[in-house]
Amino acid sequence: MAFWRTAAGLNAAAVRHIANMVRAARARQRARFEDREARGMALLREWLSPQQLRQLEAHNYFEVTGCNSGTRYRIQYGVSTNVVELDADGRPRMGWCFIPEGNLVAGDVMLAQKIALESNERDALAIAKQFVVPPRRPDFPHCAGGALH
Repeated sequence: MAFWRTAAGLNAAAVRHIANMVRAARARQRARFEDREARGMALLREWLSPQQLRQLEAHNYFEVTGCNSGTRYRIQYGVSTNVVELDADGRPRMGWCFIPEGNLVAGDVMLAQKIALESNERDALAIAKQFVVPPRRPDFPHCAGGALH
């Protein structure tokens, strides 16, 4: 009996040790992601105009104007399905999904989307996937209710 108690005690200690190692690894990974996210958002802020920066800070999105069509787009915080084409009244018309390759944080993706629409709108939209924007969105000033995923 003593052998099993000792073995069970060692196993429990080993399991606790492994669980602690996993928790520590997750904490390090989370810290690295948060650091990458902070750097990505800092770089994005450097590229925004004063008006775009105010929009981002107030609403978690900013608007850009397409270089080819003059169409206004709203780039919301996120890494996918976060670009929305606006109509003349500033209401969502349709969504566009296009993202750079790689495992990038939101700030880096949003910066790439901004640069693409402002300097090469036609090619960006040629590879983008359209999606329907629900008629009511809580994060658009002209709409209320609804959600988009």
